[in-house]
Amino acid sequence: MFYKHCTRLLNVCFRNNRSCHTLLPNQVLRPWCMINKDFHTAAVLRSYDMRRVDFTPLEQRKLTFDTHALVKDLQASGFEKQQAEIIVTALVTLTTGNMDTVYRDMVTTSHQEIALQQIMAHLDAIRKDMVILEKSEFANLRAENEKIRNELEQFKHQLMEESMKIRADAKLDINLESSRVTDMFTEQEKKLMEVGTEFDKKNADVDRSTTEATKKIDIEVASLKTLLESLKLDTIRYLAAFVFACLAIALGFYRLWK
Repeated sequence: MFYKHCTRLLNVCFRNNRSCHTLLPNQVLRPWCMINKDFHTAAVLRSYDMRRVDFTPLEQRKLTFDTHALVKDLQASGFEKQQAEIIVTALVTLTTGNMDTVYRDMVTTSHQEIALQQIMAHLDAIRKDMVILEKSEFANLRAENEKIRNELEQFKHQLMEESMKIRADAKLDINLESSRVTDMFTEQEKKLMEVGTEFDKKNADVDRSTTEATKKIDIEVASLKTLLESLKLDTIRYLAAFVFACLAIALGFYRLWK
């Protein structure tokens, strides 16, 4: 009997709620936190400029059932007035606690729109700051690029001047070296010509000396040949005289022995 009265009491409590159905004795009561009251869950926003919004005061929150009608229904069901008031007070306390939990953990549509507007305002401010920062950074980069370009141009001019100077010095050195080599070659040619002339002169002298020596040798050889012939004739004459002398002596001794 008491279970039936409690079931009827809970049905009366939640009959004005669209998201709740009529409870039967064999059904399980749905928790209050699962009732949809057009609230939207939202994560806790951590912003550097978040404006706090006050929730609806406790005295302005409306209950979803009529307490007086509920007391009347309980009295009609056989409860005494004090028991009915105690039950209604417990239900009001339970409902208020559930509503506090819902208001603490959930956010309303208006509050969500306010938070969304604040976030959009912060995003716009951040976007403006990013644009300004990007422009300033771009200007700094452009100035830095211009500075680097000017330095590169100056360095290029310096390199061109240095290269032209080095090229002129190298060309001058090459011309000087070429003239020095030409002079050296001319001097060497002169020396070679002098040496050749001297060699020809010495060769002519040697040829002349050789010719004279050859003539002298021929004359000496001819004179030696003449002397040799005369010596041969003298030798032959001396030999002939010696032979005739020996024959004469031999004939003389021969005559003496006879």
